[in-house]
Amino acid sequence: MAGFKWLQQLLQYIGDGVRRIFGPRDDEYPETGVQPFEGEPQKEGEEIN
Repeated sequence: MAGFKWLQQLLQYIGDGVRRIFGPRDDEYPETGVQPFEGEPQKEGEEIN
């Protein structure tokens, strides 16, 4: 009976992974779109500190 329970837990674990990979998205990130560049371009030959 212990072998059957072990097999059932293994299949449950694999099935949960498959459902997460192929299921609908569950991330809650905001749609930000393209962000404008707000900085100064680096000059030719200037070192980055």
